Amino acid sequence: MPRASTVLITGCSSGFGLETARFFLDQGWRVVATMRTPREDLLPKSEALRVLPLDVTDAESIRQCLWDAGPIDALVNNAGVGLLSPLEAVDMANARALYETNVLGTIAMTQAVLPQFRERRAGVVVNVTSSVTLKSLPLLSVYTGSKAAVNAFTESLALELAPFNIRARLVLPGRSPTTSFGDNARKLMSPDVPEAYVAFRDQVFAAVRDLSTPVTVAQDVAEAVWRAVTDPQAPMRIPAGADAVALAESLTGA
Repeated sequence: MPRASTVLITGCSSGFGLETARFFLDQGWRVVATMRTPREDLLPKSEALRVLPLDVTDAESIRQCLWDAGPIDALVNNAGVGLLSPLEAVDMANARALYETNVLGTIAMTQAVLPQFRERRAGVVVNVTSSVTLKSLPLLSVYTGSKAAVNAFTESLALELAPFNIRARLVLPGRSPTTSFGDNARKLMSPDVPEAYVAFRDQVFAAVRDLSTPVTVAQDVAEAVWRAVTDPQAPMRIPAGADAVALAESLTGA
């Protein structure tokens, strides 16, 4: 009897990753839910679930996680950090840490799973980026740059993996004020913001928290990731959330 399909998802401690893990479990998949600090209480107990520690910036952590996970059929690179700040106030150490997680962590995880995918001539890599790569927003220059880099990386990677029947796809969530992303992004913001930016910063923060316009919820992202993993005809870029879908359609004229 063939084994059930298995997905490994990074960044499952909250938000998009947690909901995606729950969604795949509900669809009958085996799920390897990874977190920097594993918590068994976040997801329903299931024989199909494994919760493993993973730091995508640490090569040994990646090696151990994949060893413990065993064969997988899909990788979802969801782990990431945000940074909401005027560029003048960005500490370069924080910028480097963000790129280490968002870009190099995604590359390292993908590189680590490719040998098993290539040998089986099957597998899917889904990278979760952001709709800010479709339309730029203020105070997100460093974050947007990191996600745009992952977009470009993924689209190039897809071309070299196609001969091995391996797919690479992108999911682009919109603004999600109901998750902890905004609060986490502000943690990397320097307290020493130049006075000239303060009023503008506060205005942007208020807009980020606004619930009166279309937004993205975690379920939207879970469904988009599911499509990316299970539908061979899914497009390269899949917007997730009402705001992201509307934005994508406005740019394509659909």
